Amino acid sequence: MSDPDDISNLQHVDMSVRELLTEMKDTSEVIVDLAYASLMYNSDNMAQKVRDLEDDMDDLKFAIRYKALLSSRTKEDARQLSGLLEVASAADRISNAASDIVSLLRFPPEKRPLITDILLESDERIRMIRIKPESTMVGNTIERLAIEANTGCKIIAIKNRHGWTYDPEYDMKIRANDDIVVRGTDDGADLLTQYAAGRKEWVFEETPTEEQAEQEAEENEREEEQLSEELRGEEEE
Repeated sequence: MSDPDDISNLQHVDMSVRELLTEMKDTSEVIVDLAYASLMYNSDNMAQKVRDLEDDMDDLKFAIRYKALLSSRTKEDARQLSGLLEVASAADRISNAASDIVSLLRFPPEKRPLITDILLESDERIRMIRIKPESTMVGNTIERLAIEANTGCKIIAIKNRHGWTYDPEYDMKIRANDDIVVRGTDDGADLLTQYAAGRKEWVFEETPTEEQAEQEAEENEREEEQLSEELRGEEEE
């Protein structure tokens, strides 16, 4: 957490209260998904991200309290802000609970079988799905694929040759051999698996114009050339 005595180092201090609450809500959703995923796949990397997000949540909580104190002028202000602070505290408690969840990783999987069983019994599960080169998802952004709208599965994280990306942005492209960690129902995950394996062709809601298709093809080609150069460089090393 940032030093509370040095407000200039508080990265969230310039955000509005609404923005802070939105950020806390989004973070609390991601952190719980990652905590469960870290147990499902015994991932210390995901667990560390949970701890990092907990630190971010502490900063957000401090920032919103700081904003509330500056904004409160009357009893009515205090009454309204107390409700907002309660919401912020609830989000903070969620992040603390997520940190407690990942602490279970210190025990080997065979000593925590009940946790995995509980996760498998939930309505929405965490799955890791490999994107095959023949999948029509390859080369398209998360936004264009509208994965959550079409399958009901939310992408929690993506692992590629460069490492992990958590809570990826909508403009991130799906690449061949990416591993995507998603949360969703069995039916949705099964459908997404078919798309990812290339057994089912993705149906796009909007067909890009010829110019857009050419631009996207050129961009994909440039990125593939860059990746190939990086691979050649790594092989030479």
